[in-house]
Amino acid sequence: MEKTLEFADLLRLMDERSTAFRAAVAAAPSLDVRVPTCPEWTLFDLVQHLGEGRRKWAAIVAAGPADAPPAISAPVPPREREALLAWFAASTGELLAALREAGPDRGCWTWWGPSQSPQTAGAVARHQLQQVAVHTYDAQVAVGAPQPLPDEVALDGVDEFLTTCVATTAAWPHKPAVIDYHATEGRSWRLWFSADGARTARLSAPVAGEGPEAAYVSARGTANELVMFFYGRIPMDLLRLDGDRRVFDQLIAWEPEE
Repeated sequence: MEKTLEFADLLRLMDERSTAFRAAVAAAPSLDVRVPTCPEWTLFDLVQHLGEGRRKWAAIVAAGPADAPPAISAPVPPREREALLAWFAASTGELLAALREAGPDRGCWTWWGPSQSPQTAGAVARHQLQQVAVHTYDAQVAVGAPQPLPDEVALDGVDEFLTTCVATTAAWPHKPAVIDYHATEGRSWRLWFSADGARTARLSAPVAGEGPEAAYVSARGTANELVMFFYGRIPMDLLRLDGDRRVFDQLIAWEPEE
């Protein structure tokens, strides 16, 4: 079974996606261009959101183990494009430097305590790679040049989203359910939902559609399509669905509270 991306690869890919993000912003006719996948935002808003997030997580990682995130005051991003891109590059540099200094195993505060992801700098790097990757897609959509996520980013993104954003110890409020996700690149994942919460695991091979462990519903697409569905960038109907899709509707509507 394939391992998740190594820490050095996460940092490399984060830097690469950040470069692609800046290129998309640089190609826009104006920073006032609307972002269709983030309807409330202009391109400036998107840069501000992502840059401030880099600085916030840099401070969180640098602070080490904690019960709450540190208070920070990020500098106001400039409105002029060249200066804004330099501000964003510096924001990315802060996060990468903090992650390199901490290493993958150092603890830090995270919002995903009840999930299957550890509260470590390595897990932060993994999640922040997905944040910059998806927002790079948003920026590319805004300038009319969307590109799929690189395969290694997308494949890790499916696994990262399920372990960080879906797995939880909060009780599932419906009948127990099983959901499978299949990437056409050859990887599959399973989610189990019950009164004990939600847990996930990567499957070593696709599971037959019969028996007590058969999935109630499954979704198949490229890893990029699965990630984009998870983050609400494409509708569910663009995936191949098999089984009772009402389980997906329940999952999408679920807002677990600890």
